[in-house]
Amino acid sequence: MSATMTTDRPRTLHQHDAARVRFSGVLHSEWIKLRSLRSTIWSLLVLVLVPIGIGVLLASLADDGGRTVTGDAARNALVQYSTSGATIAVLVVAVIGALVVTGEYGTGMIRSTFSAVPRRWEALAAKGIVLAATVFVTSAVSVWATAFTTLPIADANGVEASLDASVAMPLLGASVYLTLIALLAFAVGIVLRSTAGAIATVLGLMLVAPVVVQLVQGFTHATWLGTLNNLLPQNAGQPLMQFGTEDTSGWHDGVLALGGWSGFAVLAAWVVAASATALVLAQKRDA
Repeated sequence: MSATMTTDRPRTLHQHDAARVRFSGVLHSEWIKLRSLRSTIWSLLVLVLVPIGIGVLLASLADDGGRTVTGDAARNALVQYSTSGATIAVLVVAVIGALVVTGEYGTGMIRSTFSAVPRRWEALAAKGIVLAATVFVTSAVSVWATAFTTLPIADANGVEASLDASVAMPLLGASVYLTLIALLAFAVGIVLRSTAGAIATVLGLMLVAPVVVQLVQGFTHATWLGTLNNLLPQNAGQPLMQFGTEDTSGWHDGVLALGGWSGFAVLAAWVVAASATALVLAQKRDA
């Protein structure tokens, strides 16, 4: 009996180690794929440089009629300068998120990926982890570089702000927001397996759907449409980047308003729902 236990234990440990090393190898492989794509490199450069340019432009054009702005008003202005580029960056990360997976479906390389990693959820999870880490780090560099760059420019124009915790939170929220949008596009890409279809769907959901809902609400005056509009991914993520110490979430005139944490929960729910659908379809369909 003791001999049997002695031989079984090393084999079990070896199996666990092999599984762990295999997933780390998949992660490394996906990282190599991501950074070897020329389109990814250019997109990441745009993700860094364009928000900095927009922030610098806004800070340079700031004009308060010669008055000095301090306190919360100044910190709010700094947050707006630093996160204003997210309106453009969100389009970039949506494209990156879709291309990470649809590029392989388009070339047929996904068959090789699934052959090397038979448990498809592992391959897709590795892609998602690498994508999330890359977008989060890159967007954080962009947002914080914008903040440090615009800080002296704003100060020269009479906006005396400081990088304290109340400013740091929405800057962090901007990176979280962009990362979640990238993961949403990634999941949609798995579902549709088409670059054009995935990008069109995500951008339509983010840019077109809010306009359509607002137009219908304007004609029907249905208050529930205001809640629906706030629950869409683009609008749900906006509170993550807003400066403010007061929680304004809750029901107001029959419309549900989201705050930072509730907006994060709603956007994360979009990502979870899309990801669950993507994993189920990836397991059932042929590559």
